[in-house]
Amino acid sequence: MRAARLIKMVLLLQSRPAMTAAELARELEVSERTVTRDAQALSEAGVPVYADRGRAGGYRLIGGYRTRLTGLARGEAEALFLSGVPGALRDMGLEDAASAARLKVSAALLPSLRDASRTAAQRFHLDAPNWFHEPRTPELLPAVAEAVWGDRVLRVAYRRGSADCGPALVERELEPYGLVLKAGVWYLAARVRGGSGGGFRVYRLDRIDAVEPVEAGSGGGESFVRDEEFDLPAFWAERAEQFARALLRAEVVVRLTEAGVRRLPQVTDGAAAREAVAAAGPADGAGLVTVTLAVESEEVAFTQLLALGPDAEVVAPAGLRERLGQAARAMAARYA
Repeated sequence: MRAARLIKMVLLLQSRPAMTAAELARELEVSERTVTRDAQALSEAGVPVYADRGRAGGYRLIGGYRTRLTGLARGEAEALFLSGVPGALRDMGLEDAASAARLKVSAALLPSLRDASRTAAQRFHLDAPNWFHEPRTPELLPAVAEAVWGDRVLRVAYRRGSADCGPALVERELEPYGLVLKAGVWYLAARVRGGSGGGFRVYRLDRIDAVEPVEAGSGGGESFVRDEEFDLPAFWAERAEQFARALLRAEVVVRLTEAGVRRLPQVTDGAAAREAVAAAGPADGAGLVTVTLAVESEEVAFTQLLALGPDAEVVAPAGLRERLGQAARAMAARYA
């Protein structure tokens, strides 16, 4: 632990002209007395740490000293590529590795470029969760992330939903290929081992109740050989599109004003709305365009199309048209 702290102290001093004892103590999460002892230990070991005395004093490296300890470890290099999503790094247990990687990169940069990380952070920030939803980090995420990084086989207990009998707990042996953070929800892309149901699938991490590594014959965790042709972004894009389309199980026929055509992708599934408008014919004599729109259900369509107000008129199904008519009459009465 102390050796790692001493290395971090050298890298901090190498990346900045000078630092006070208080600044170093804050960065290293130790007391100022410990900083003084560490600086003395480095000096005795031949690292030219110089202490400036007085109220404005601090520590600096002299003689153009450059450490050779800036080579990135594999975990640090991998974490560096995720440094734009600090919340995700923290959730996966990679925050320390990313911090070490950033320090090493900063120490290796020219002095004129060392403020790059600060200026970038001032100009770009990623906030992944949706509005009005408290993000929840699955308790088992660090264990799953570790298996993903190490290509280790996992045995998981997963709550699979069923329309007839409710959630059922099933056990699977998985080869965890990748993690996806979508609108604040974590998903695991994995290949199922054995049985006729083998293949790549997607699992919500908050539905995984238990994970454990599958033991190999030697007593350690069993590893798997990763398919190098597997493309996580492409796989996720395909599955996400399939999922979205699978939800659209019903159709409604709607007449839209010009404003309704423009606003339709804002209140319903964007892709479905654009496809419906593209397949529609020209506007009729009243200037209305008739579209056949794929929707999740009549209930969902009621809420979505109600938002278009007088810019949409449902033609079919009749039940949905009647509901919207009742809502319109009730609203007119309310504002009378």
